[in-house]
Parts: sequence; C-alpha cells; structure tokens
Amino acid sequence: MQREAGEVSRQGLATLTVGALGVVYGDIGTSPLYALRECFQGPHAVAVTPENVLGVVSLIFWALVIVISLKYATFVLRADNRGEGGILALLAMNLHRWPEGCWQRAALITLGVFSATMFFGDGMITPAISVLSAVEGLAVATDVFEPFVLPITVAILIALFYVQSHGSERVGRLFGPVMITWFAVLAVLGLNSAVHNPEVFQAINPGHAWNFFAVNRWHGFVVLGAVVLVVTGGEAMYADMGHFGRRPVRLAWFAVVLPAVLLNYFGQGALLLRDAETAASPFYHLAPDELLYPLVALSTLATVIASQAVISGVFSVTRQAIQLGFAPRVEIVHTSEREIGQIYVPAANWALLVAVLGLVLGFGSSSNLAAAYGIAVTMDMVITTLMALVTARFLWGWNWWRCALVAALFWCADLALFAATSLKIPQGGWFPLLVGLGLYTLMLTWKRGRELVTERLRELEATPLAMFIEGLADGSIARVPGTAVFLTRHPQGVPHTLLHNLKHNKVLHERVVLLTALTEDVPRVAEDERVAVEPLGNAFYRVTARYGFVEDPDVPHALALCASYGLQLEPMETTFFLGRETLISTAHPGMARWRERLFIGMWRNAAQAMDFFGIPTNRVVELGTQLEL
Repeated sequence: MQREAGEVSRQGLATLTVGALGVVYGDIGTSPLYALRECFQGPHAVAVTPENVLGVVSLIFWALVIVISLKYATFVLRADNRGEGGILALLAMNLHRWPEGCWQRAALITLGVFSATMFFGDGMITPAISVLSAVEGLAVATDVFEPFVLPITVAILIALFYVQSHGSERVGRLFGPVMITWFAVLAVLGLNSAVHNPEVFQAINPGHAWNFFAVNRWHGFVVLGAVVLVVTGGEAMYADMGHFGRRPVRLAWFAVVLPAVLLNYFGQGALLLRDAETAASPFYHLAPDELLYPLVALSTLATVIASQAVISGVFSVTRQAIQLGFAPRVEIVHTSEREIGQIYVPAANWALLVAVLGLVLGFGSSSNLAAAYGIAVTMDMVITTLMALVTARFLWGWNWWRCALVAALFWCADLALFAATSLKIPQGGWFPLLVGLGLYTLMLTWKRGRELVTERLRELEATPLAMFIEGLADGSIARVPGTAVFLTRHPQGVPHTLLHNLKHNKVLHERVVLLTALTEDVPRVAEDERVAVEPLGNAFYRVTARYGFVEDPDVPHALALCASYGLQLEPMETTFFLGRETLISTAHPGMARWRERLFIGMWRNAAQAMDFFGIPTNRVVELGTQLEL
C-alpha cells in the first residue's frame, strides 16, 4: 500500500508500526536466540575470552548499524517504486532507462531475478531455523524434552502456514502485541545482565572488532559467517515495505527493534564475560531458572512471527514475478478489503511449507541449519546494493563520487559477509544456492518461453487489422446481436481467436472489442488511466487496459470503465473469446529442447486465463490453437 508521511494519521502510524513489528521484524528480532551462540560454538568457534567476546559483540554492533540502519533503513528504503519495495519492484523501476536488447537491461534482469530467487531460498530456511532454535530451549531446561523438539517444531510450522489464508493484516494485529512484549523482554534481559559487566559497552568502539581480526586472523574472518546471522531479516524490511509503508517500518526499527536487540547482544556478551560455560546457550542463560519455561514459550511465539516476515515477503515477490512475466499465473487471494497489499498465494504457501519441513527433518537442529543460512541473504544484499546504486545514479541524479562513497561503505560490509558465508557452502550453504539456481532457471525459462509464444502468435496474427475491418464493409459477413471481446497481445493484428471463430461459425458479433491487458513498470495505475478506448470503425473497438505489477487484472471492471468513453457494454450480452494454446516442442531456433519441455510443463499447470483476468466462466468461449516452439 502506498503511503507517504503526510497521508498517515498519528493513530494510523501507531497501528501500522505495531503491525510492522509483527510482520517485518520477527526474523531479525529473533536472531539473538542463536547468532552469538554460533560464534562460540561449532566447528569454527573462537575461544570464549574477554578479547574475543568484545570483538564479536563489536562486529555485531557495527553489522547492525552499517547493514541494517544505514543501508536498508536509511538508503534502500528510499528506492521504492511508488510505495512498493522488493528487488523486483526495484528492477522494474530501473528498466525504464534502458531499451529492449541492450546489455545493461539484460544484466539488470539477470541480477534482479537471481536476487529474487535468493530471497525465496532464504524464505525456506528462516522458518526452520527460527522455530527450531526456540523449541530447543526446552532441552536447555531438561533432557526429557529432547526427543520432542522436532515433532513440536513440525506441528508449530504446520499451524503457522495454515493460518496464512487469514492475511498478513490480521496476523500482524495478532502478532504485533506479542512482538512488543518480546522486544521488551529482550531489552530487560540484556540490560539486567549488562549492568553487572558494564565494560561490555566498550564493544561500541570499532577498535575491538579490528583487534579481533588482528588476533584471530583467518579464524576471525571465518566467524563472520556466524555474525551474518544478526542481519538476516534485513531484506524483509524492503520486501514487506509495500504492506505497511516506509515510515512505520523505519519507526519500528529505530524506536523499538534496534535498541532491544543491541541491549540483548550486549547482555549476552556480559554473561560470557562472567561465565564462559554459558556459551552453549547464552540467550536462555540470561533468564532466571524459574522463568525459563515462560521464556521458551515467548521465544516460540516470537520465532513463529519471525517466519511471518519472509512468508509475507515471498507472497509479495511471487505476485510481482507473475505480473512482470517471470512466473506462471497462480491463484492470488486478497485478504483485506481495505489494503491491496494484503494477499495470500496458496501455491507459494504450501510449496514453502513442504520445503521448510524437509529442512527441519533433514538438518535436525538449528546449529546444522546455521551452516546453510546466510549465503542467500548476503548474495541478495550485494545485488540489492548494486541495484539501489543504479537507482541513485540514474533516477535520483547522484554524481559518481557520491555513489562510489556509498558503494565503498556498504560493499565493504556486504562482500566481507558474503565471502565469509561462502565458506559454509559444503556444510549446507549449497541448499539455498541449489534452490536459487533452480528457481532462476524456471523464471528465465518462463520469460523466454512467453516471448516465443508471443512471436508464434504474431505470425498467426499477421493480417493487418485495418485491412480486415475495411474488408467487412461489403456486408458479406453476417453480424449477430451482442458484443464479442477478444483478448489479444497484438493490438495491430487480427486475433487468431477471431479468425478461428469466423472460420468455424461464419459470423461476427454486432460489436467487437479487441482487449489488450498491459503490465506497467509501476506498482499501480490510477483509475483514470486504467483504460483507453479507440473506435476502429465498423463497430470494432480497441481497448487497452493497464495494470501495475502488484495489481490483479480485472477485465469486467476495465470494460465497465469504458462506459465513460462512450462504449457501454451489457455484461449478459457479452461473450469473451480466449485462446487455449497447445505447445509443441520442435527443433526450431528458440530454446534448448529440455527448456522447451520444461516451459510446456509450466504452461500446462498455469492458472487459466479466465480466472487470472476475473472473467465469468459462463461467458467464455475457448478456441484451441497448436503452436510449435
């Protein structure tokens, strides 16, 4: 939803900020459960010495300041596409500058699509590691619960994905108060521990981070692969911005989330300075024994919410991919009558659940999953920085030296974290890379396949429309009452569905509408710009309907808008003619045969055009055509 600062009342801002806490910040807000622990446990852990503790806490502090506060909250959130965020919204905004066929445009598409697939890979790991890490707190209390950790985690995840159909607005209202409690508990636990060792606040001095690398050298660099866990979830700030708006997302971060997580990390660091034996689970050891079970319960609720951040982001990115032509049509359910950004995508939801359950059962523990976590996030961060800099240079008019200065600051952090997480590829980092490469192949195959279908249909629709209409003047073709609407991608040619109908039925309707639905490189199109009507003569009309990449096409609504342009259509007297293409793989130049077969499989399983365009099924006539790719 598109909101500017002046359009949000004080009460509305508070509501949206609480909602953002419940949807956007669950992931980054639950990182204290496992992030510091992974620096001092596992195969690449460093010794729990005062110097190392201060060094790691300093790295965490500056990672949150540079990557999240400066880059995402201050810089990247400015790069919204009319209120919508996410890498594909950023891609669409930048494509305006370069025409079809140039290498710059191709490079941007490649980077943008690959970054989007990395976000999907991250969306699979976040729910698994977050919920597992919380439920594992039961095993800290007593070994009795250890056999039940995985079953409890699976049950919680199934319940989480089941409630997604109620929409992120309702989920956010439910989760927001819980997250306020969670961040308050984080701050109180951290501050209570830090006051006993106030020297931990010396970690704000970046010299401790520098000294950490000087002492540990290569081993210190490897630990960055665990430090990256504190910034996972930052990309959700951008992807979910369209749900709540830039101002509430920023306010929630600076006023609530950042102070709470920093205090908790400082508190964990102070605890390690007092007792190195607590390194196995420093977060849970912050709490008194009598509060451990309530803390586990609250942590579990918070990690369920952590999963919500990426799930909502996956829904948003999926719809953008469909509208921009990178993914097949799937069912999209609107879960709010007031906010267009509140959506539920069943296919993405259940596919994500299957992947998450596979990860939980396959890796078995949050420590094992931590090895797979981070590589997708850091790749997405590097590409997001590049795309945002392109926006700053060519759309905001920044000069080269200013862009170079910003790039130097952000890429020093991004590339260091990416290089460190790359070392974890053999231990599990291969999974999100494999997922990303698979989705990348699917998305570019769909994009290229659609282009081939368009080319083949253009060959079928080679008859010039003006010449065809002129040929009807002699009255040789019978006209029957009613209106026929033909959907076509090529406004200048005669639709093949019209030719097939004329060939088989030997008649035309008394009014013929040639409708073309276009997706613009903006999130939404104003209602007064939605349709354009052009009379072509002989009762033929060309109608062009425009939609943004976060809008769902609604053909009946678009045709109703035509009344203000002098084209009044009676719904019960209107018939829609759609083409149903049967694709055949051939040796013609286009794509490799395996990609053609892959595309044909995706084509067959895509949602039907009548459902996607909101056309009443009882008013549709489908005409089949065979196309050779």
